[in-house]
Amino acid sequence: MMEQKKNSYSMGIIIIGILFFIFGFVTWLNATLIPYLKIACELQHEWQGYLVTFAFYIAYFVMALPSSWVLRKTGYKNGMMLGLLVMAVGALLFIPAAMTRTYGLFLLGLFIMGTGLSVLQTASNPYVIELGPAESAAQRVSIMGICNKVAGAISPLILGSIMLKDIDLLEAKLQTMDAIQKAAELDLLASKSIVPYVVIMVSLVVLALFVRFSPLPQIEDPEEEEGSLQHGGKSSIFSFPHLWIGIVTLFLYVGVEVIAIDTIIGYAQSMKMDMDTARIFPTYGMIAMIVGYIIGIIAIPKYISQEKALACCAALGVILGICTVMLPREISIWCLTLLSLANSLMWPAIFPLAIFGLGRHTKTGSALLIMTIAGGALLPMLYGSLTASMGHQGAYWMMLPCYLFILYFAVAGHRVGIKHLYKK
Repeated sequence: MMEQKKNSYSMGIIIIGILFFIFGFVTWLNATLIPYLKIACELQHEWQGYLVTFAFYIAYFVMALPSSWVLRKTGYKNGMMLGLLVMAVGALLFIPAAMTRTYGLFLLGLFIMGTGLSVLQTASNPYVIELGPAESAAQRVSIMGICNKVAGAISPLILGSIMLKDIDLLEAKLQTMDAIQKAAELDLLASKSIVPYVVIMVSLVVLALFVRFSPLPQIEDPEEEEGSLQHGGKSSIFSFPHLWIGIVTLFLYVGVEVIAIDTIIGYAQSMKMDMDTARIFPTYGMIAMIVGYIIGIIAIPKYISQEKALACCAALGVILGICTVMLPREISIWCLTLLSLANSLMWPAIFPLAIFGLGRHTKTGSALLIMTIAGGALLPMLYGSLTASMGHQGAYWMMLPCYLFILYFAVAGHRVGIKHLYKK
């Protein structure tokens, strides 16, 4: 019986790890899509490029609570399959979008892919947490984070080599072409996205079928409990102030994480760096995050608690954020890259701390926390707007208050209302 339980646990970790790999591959394609679509769709303003992140991440805000309702009806396994199929529909939309060079269709495809991911994330994050003891939840989420970030490191390299190859030469040629020649070249550029997204679509459908027929273990559903013993059966989600502080914290964290990765190509280009060099920086950021996750797996909870790990990461974020805006740009771009190291253990620590002790409200709390991924929609848009008045480097000042609030949550915010539950 013990062996069967262990095998069931291992199978669950493997399958969810595959799903997190898909999350990462699809999510971090945005860093490449922003400069690609800016050229292919002839966008005129910096902020328009960040509509890519807006369309993708705002889906989490719009769809997270409906996703929670869907999961109640379908269960975890069928919900995950449905999320993957919805993502496949979003990838399919890239074909007509590329053929017509219609920016709105690209954005709609990204929104639909974000919708599918919101279902997957709403199911998979509490699933990972419930698969084992609460004190090692950050360690398990860190394992998932490595799967996510390895995919995130690979995807810009693959898509960049296809869609951004020789892009500097193309931009120079476009300046000398008449309208007809220019349209033909841009049509050819746009068509480069068709094959990668057809491959993504087919892969998502295959994975959906794999999940449907896989032996995913059942986990105890906290929503079915009569109440939370730890909290005396609190009847309302509003009875947990630490959750609501965690919601703000996660919103700010996702925003700065996306800024650190998805704006770095634009920052490099503002330094007159060629695209073949600039497009590699998101991968460097992903590698920094992978290093952080490995540290988390080794250290949490054996050598350091989730709370202390989060506090260290937030403090490092403050320091590197200041360095990003204060140091010469040739150095600051590496500080911006290293921010991904500071960001690495934030989601694995914030999510379980915010969801701690919710009992039957766990699914609703999880859905609310998934909604905060909208930080990745709004804060990059704010950054893009600030570049007009503050420049690319100066606009990074906006990250400092975000990291300070995350530091507050790590030190004190996660205990508000439930201090008695934490051992001193």
